Amino acid sequence: MLAPALLLVALAAPPAEAPPAEAPVEITGPVDEAFPAGVPITLTLTGPEVLREDGERNPFTDYTLTGAFSLLARDNPFEGAALTVPGYFAADGSAGQTGAEAGDRWRVHVRPERAGELDYKLTLKAGDAVVAEATGTIEVGPALKQSEQNASFHVRGALQSWDGRLVLVPPGDAAVAGTPFYKTGADSPENLLGYVDFDGTYTLKGKRPTGDPRPAPHRYEPHLQDWTDGDPTWRDGKGKGLIGALNYLAGAGANSIYFLPFNVAGDGKDVWPHASPDDRTRFDCSKLDQWEIVFNHCDRLGIALHVILSETENESLFEHRDGPGDGDVPFADTRKLYYRELIARFGHHPALVWNLGEENGPEGEGRKNSDAAGNSNAQRLAFAQFIKEADPYDHPIVVHTYPGKQETVYTPLLGSPYFDGVSLQLKPMEVTREQTLKWIRLSREAGRPWFACLDETGPANDGVLPDAADGAAENHLRVRRALWANLLSGGSGAEWYFGYQHAHNDLNLEDFRSRAEVWAFSKLAREFAEREDLHLYEPGPEFAEAKGVVAASRSASNGRLGTTLLYIPAGAGTPRLDLPKGELTIRWFDPETGGAWQRGQSATILGGPGTGIAGSPDEARDWVVKIGG
Repeated sequence: MLAPALLLVALAAPPAEAPPAEAPVEITGPVDEAFPAGVPITLTLTGPEVLREDGERNPFTDYTLTGAFSLLARDNPFEGAALTVPGYFAADGSAGQTGAEAGDRWRVHVRPERAGELDYKLTLKAGDAVVAEATGTIEVGPALKQSEQNASFHVRGALQSWDGRLVLVPPGDAAVAGTPFYKTGADSPENLLGYVDFDGTYTLKGKRPTGDPRPAPHRYEPHLQDWTDGDPTWRDGKGKGLIGALNYLAGAGANSIYFLPFNVAGDGKDVWPHASPDDRTRFDCSKLDQWEIVFNHCDRLGIALHVILSETENESLFEHRDGPGDGDVPFADTRKLYYRELIARFGHHPALVWNLGEENGPEGEGRKNSDAAGNSNAQRLAFAQFIKEADPYDHPIVVHTYPGKQETVYTPLLGSPYFDGVSLQLKPMEVTREQTLKWIRLSREAGRPWFACLDETGPANDGVLPDAADGAAENHLRVRRALWANLLSGGSGAEWYFGYQHAHNDLNLEDFRSRAEVWAFSKLAREFAEREDLHLYEPGPEFAEAKGVVAASRSASNGRLGTTLLYIPAGAGTPRLDLPKGELTIRWFDPETGGAWQRGQSATILGGPGTGIAGSPDEARDWVVKIGG
């Protein structure tokens, strides 16, 4: 997509001398200096002068770097592709390792998706004056085979993968290449990046007697054992705890993480991308480079990035503290700067979802004229439009809101070209089927299908309990049923929130092993969905007489028999459905322990109208049933 240039908080800059004909550019990539399609390429331009994060001339507001790229594809010389990619100030070019706050390096990340000749032009402006530019051509080779890549990402329902990125396609479209992505990941801790090894990271919650800030809360020391030789670090060995934690999550089957890049005035008060929590016009180059090291490792592990741009306590902070901006809709210039910096630095990652905010809106409800004032529908549309137009890779955009406010927040967004899905917070979790079906149906009717993810299960004090907590067995059973209800209703999976009254919760988690049982049954569900081509099923039928049963069916096609899948909770009763007449196979899958399909009391059933589904291997357990196929 061709993204228009962005209007920033551009302060007038003094006239600059004419730039050299060609500024120096270093071009690097992660694959042995070759540049395969689908892999990010980094272009680092040397500017005409050294600037500082805290200098009199602000490199983040007085200057803009933009990369313009055009690709002449090898497989079709008449078909080209164009991208406009925002760039950023990179200090000395190695700030993540050096801690530098000053330098003359500027950087753009581009991810060409096809082989061919990639022409580029980098333009660095001070105000309206061009102070440095560079042009050239990069040879881009064929994409790596999936077996040669460390990770590939695909999204379920209204989203699937095309050439390694997340794009919108019609639900159930089997013509789109690739395996759909079903997420089973970590919603907690929301302050994942409040990590002691990141530069400039500390908590604003209280001060030491000396007046010094307290250190960031997270160390992830239980996961030091999970860091391995060859894994990344920064600044003489920092980062092993968090890198190890991600290794553990990937090994346990989690494939998505939910995190806030900005929680000033929020619950954690320990994460911000800026050089200071009080100045939203300047960014911390070394900290953001260190975040990039972590996100690159997520790519290698196959972990998608769910970026929560605000939380309910600070969703209007930019406008409240820095002014509403010039337009009809309150939209602070500092918010635009924040969005642009995140897109410039991290938009090249292939599996990334922008979430406008946790528990976002409704407009000003009970919190007017404060950091926590709810965003309006007009603001959500304006924010999403800005991100869509700035992000050259068209990553999906969603928004999270309260369980009782979904009608108010989501309904006006139906059909908008700027929204791609819902991030559901549900209480009780037993309404998962109803809410997943509802928003997928309404979005289809509005002409722009959404995907539906389960991103928080209530109540907030419990969420998903630690394995060792009292009541964990019952809680985990409900959580597992909610996950299957989402998947069999056309949903895209879940991320698990950890309630604040328990150990390793949404703000203080140190050990992801505290929910090992949850990762295990979540992985089984995700792998089942992938293996069974669940994206080709339609939800239904419904069973009023069999409480909690969730079903999906696939019509006969391409020589395959029609198939029905049912999740039958223990004690739910006997679901009855109309099946083709004749003898049909019936098999049973254990969603708690996995393994092969099992035979129940019989290997077949006799189909027909009102056929009862019974005869499980163990009536005291939940089962997934497959009939036909």
